[in-house]
Amino acid sequence: MSDTAEPPPARSRAQRRLDTLARLKADVDLWVASADQAGVAYLVPLSFYWDDETLTVATPRDSRTARNLMRAGRARVALGTTRDVVIVQGPVEAVAIGSDPALEEAHAHAAGFDPRTLAEEYVYLRITPTEIQAWREANELAGRQLMRRGVWLE
Repeated sequence: MSDTAEPPPARSRAQRRLDTLARLKADVDLWVASADQAGVAYLVPLSFYWDDETLTVATPRDSRTARNLMRAGRARVALGTTRDVVIVQGPVEAVAIGSDPALEEAHAHAAGFDPRTLAEEYVYLRITPTEIQAWREANELAGRQLMRRGVWLE
């Protein structure tokens, strides 16, 4: 899109919610932001599984991402492109390999890899959204908040 072209009209909040749910169901990868105790930021792409209520990623238990998120107890992740972004934030729960076979099977199917088969010890990190934002262009910034405190906004 050139700088002079008009963006498409802003979507309604209801349409953004539908688009966001579709993206959560269809996409495979997202970006996970975290920081260590000193505040040093870290960003990594991970595959995920969406079960209609929570996002689950898998990463080595000793990775910076796992250590940072388990210490902080919260995550902030982003899906999509800069002109069609979804940002999700919420608490993180660590789920040990072997403790939830149904989740592990669903994650392997959705993500396209199975950490249960790897030599390195992995952990699943389940993120329960409490805040969700979505926008495409500047004209959607004003209504970008779709979920607040775990409740979808009307």
